[in-house]
Amino acid sequence: MNYKNLLLVLFTLTLCACATDYSTPLATQASHQQHHGAESPQCSASKTPSIQCSKTVTSAFDHQGRLWVTWVDHNHIYLQSSLDQGDHFSAPQLVNRVEEAVIAHGEYRPKIKFNAQDTIFITWTVALEKKNTGHIRFSRSSDGGNTFSEPVTINDNLDVIGHRFDSLLIGKNGELWIAWLDARDKEQAKLVNQPFEGSSLYFAYSEDGGITFHANQMAINHTCECCRLGLELDNNNLPVVLWRHVFAGNIRDHALLRFQDSLKPGTLHRVSNENWQIDACPHHGPALAIDSSGNYHVAWFSGASGRQGLFYANSSDGGLHFSNPYPFASQGAGHPAVISQGQTVALLWSQFDGEQNQLILQLSHDSGVSWNSPQTIARTALSADDGFLLTDGQQLYVSWQTGDGYQFMQIE
Repeated sequence: MNYKNLLLVLFTLTLCACATDYSTPLATQASHQQHHGAESPQCSASKTPSIQCSKTVTSAFDHQGRLWVTWVDHNHIYLQSSLDQGDHFSAPQLVNRVEEAVIAHGEYRPKIKFNAQDTIFITWTVALEKKNTGHIRFSRSSDGGNTFSEPVTINDNLDVIGHRFDSLLIGKNGELWIAWLDARDKEQAKLVNQPFEGSSLYFAYSEDGGITFHANQMAINHTCECCRLGLELDNNNLPVVLWRHVFAGNIRDHALLRFQDSLKPGTLHRVSNENWQIDACPHHGPALAIDSSGNYHVAWFSGASGRQGLFYANSSDGGLHFSNPYPFASQGAGHPAVISQGQTVALLWSQFDGEQNQLILQLSHDSGVSWNSPQTIARTALSADDGFLLTDGQQLYVSWQTGDGYQFMQIE
């Protein structure tokens, strides 16, 4: 792989007069803003929404190959699209017209997905008045993002407790699954003085494109409380969920389940066996990809003694058995991403070398059997969000928000 061919686009998104005008050029250098520090005076004073004032950016391609980015500024969610892989963008379009305490940092961020008709679906988490509490919110647009439905709360338990770390999945027939970590069972256990480790994995299902949802269902108890979920569609058009689980003895390794039908989660299968015993939440969630042959590709972080760093494994039997873990990054690396496109599997992760945040990419061209050498594809001395992988069905891309600005890269 010749990484000199990697296309790196650094840009500042500026406003254009019309939401459908794609003539706005993108600057080659953004302002040096510390996204994970205090908000810059420029962003605090500005009433104009700007992606440069957002700590997190989520990107996705629709079924027509149009790139979309969604981000948060001043408690509002905004959406922009590009017809030329990020060279030019539409003006920001508002998702939630009423300001609310949208959480957008670390492993929290709005999620965006599309059905076959390119209806836009967005989920996010809003903070409540107590620490570590929140509600899962949802909105949809059937007119290309020009207007959005009134946001609704997906969790039907409205107690001021944790409903957090949402993940969104769209089925081939337009079905929706929204999964999240939920504290309602933990709180019920407290009322009767029963021990309860971790949180629970809950989900809501819609068979009419998000117009209505079935009642919330619990998929499994004793998930880690504050790590992102991996949620993907298998070849049977059913969800597969990957999460950090709390096993006996406060061991926080990873587990996976496949749905048996749209409303019936399957049984837990353990994925990782580092036996990391820790009475805390690591804040490093796992990543999951399922290729066109039905193979599962998973990546995760561990801090276990003698087993620290990032690991990859794959499964050819629906998650019943996994290959021996492949260690691909050492201590100091975190928040891995994984994606597949044909026989190509890509791993992406962040690493700090003492001076700079680095974004590192590693590729396999034989479905994860062997791997090329890791390559540092971007770096910054300023603050940085996690890196993410996405595909338009033909090419692989990298999305990265940093203090230098938003970066969008094509892997060639």
